[in-house]
Amino acid sequence: MTSNGNVASAWGELTRGSFTLTDGEVLVDEYFSLPGEPELMVRTTDPVAAAALLPRLEAFFTDRGRWHRRATDAVVTRFSDEAPTPGELDDAEGDLVLQTVEVLADGDVVLHLDDSCGQHFPDGYWPAVRFGRDDVVVEVTVEA
Repeated sequence: MTSNGNVASAWGELTRGSFTLTDGEVLVDEYFSLPGEPELMVRTTDPVAAAALLPRLEAFFTDRGRWHRRATDAVVTRFSDEAPTPGELDDAEGDLVLQTVEVLADGDVVLHLDDSCGQHFPDGYWPAVRFGRDDVVVEVTVEA
């Protein structure tokens, strides 16, 4: 944790963003984040808890390619009527680009993907894959 309440990480300083309404009220994000490719998010408002979750981000970055492939395979498998072919899995890995890595307060990790070619999901929708603390896929959803 830094002196200003932000969270220092190997990838930069995670901060809580804010937005000021026209009446002067300030709304503060319910998470810490670090913009970039991918964006990093830690879903807590407590900097000590956020710092404690950094090992989950480290686990992701240690083998980023494998996490991404497992996420894209899970998306294709979840939304296919038949067992996907190796070619379909390979295509999805290239088409579904990692946008955000989100670590939840319970230690689960959610990878949010963007359909870079627009062939897999309608505009404004994207798949998200949730991994449990044991790094096994527990949920595949489509978000808007």
